[in-house]
Amino acid sequence: MPENDSPAVESILDRIFTLELVRVAESAAVAAARLRGKGDEMAADQVAVDAMRTELNKLDIKGRVVIGEGERDEAPMLYIGEEVGTRNGPEVDIALDPLEGTTICAKNLPNSLAVIAIAERGNLLYAPDVYMEKIAIGPGYPAGTINIEATVKENLEAVAKAKGVDISQVTTCILDRPRHAKLIEEVRNTGAAIRLIGDGDVAGIIHTTDPVETGIDIYLGSGGAPEGVLAAAALRCIGGQMQGKLLLDTAEKRARAAKMGVEDPDRVYTAEDMAKGDVLFAATGVTDGNMLAGVKFGKNEITTETIVMRSSSRTVREIKARHQNIEKFD
Repeated sequence: MPENDSPAVESILDRIFTLELVRVAESAAVAAARLRGKGDEMAADQVAVDAMRTELNKLDIKGRVVIGEGERDEAPMLYIGEEVGTRNGPEVDIALDPLEGTTICAKNLPNSLAVIAIAERGNLLYAPDVYMEKIAIGPGYPAGTINIEATVKENLEAVAKAKGVDISQVTTCILDRPRHAKLIEEVRNTGAAIRLIGDGDVAGIIHTTDPVETGIDIYLGSGGAPEGVLAAAALRCIGGQMQGKLLLDTAEKRARAAKMGVEDPDRVYTAEDMAKGDVLFAATGVTDGNMLAGVKFGKNEITTETIVMRSSSRTVREIKARHQNIEKFD
């Protein structure tokens, strides 16, 4: 049994939470998929939030949202600190993004997901809704291959050396944002390739775990800290290395972080710091992507594809479900 897991939570994770989390992710994905390609990001996000919240409240847990749709005064549902579940089960922390890649969904582009992770109370980082600098690679590399405080060139050279290839054969995934202009230039100056993505850095980080399939070796750049915790939860289950550093560049952000328990604003967090102990992670495809197919609507059934993972066993389940009782999603 992994350190920090009580027998009660271990038993519940074994017997219930895996499939229950799949149902939660599926419901959010189906709700959002009904609005994909319609150009309304807010509406797609809201229906995904509503569906996920409804399913979470059916679970026999004392759940607390630590990564959600924003802080309490800014989010009507699934805000950070909200309590979910029937209150009749074990105490757990929940990190979620009912629609990872809202713009992707609205434009019907690849790799939009419904994502959720769960762990024993106190084992997921209570991250403020600020940017986080991130670096991540998949499994199979020597410990310490990446270092967020090293230069871009040093990190790419280390990955190339560990893979036994020239740096020109390394592909970096980066969010396509103006703030990354200097980073993009630095990567290109090394001779490495870049895969720019418009949104969805949880998926971008997860893609580093299977470079043969996705073509992505390393993730670099800044994105939301909440998404960083979700990505760390996934990496804990699959394997890999990740480091993150909160970007607290104003007094207001530092005060918010301190209120949420961040004692050292310059701390470098590893995946293990962000998602401790036994962790479950589930993601359902909303749109088609490298990792998962999107929701398919048939005349009499709905098809979903979900990946669900557990850190303690390193089990990865790929679940393709045909839902003939489509009324349950209405």
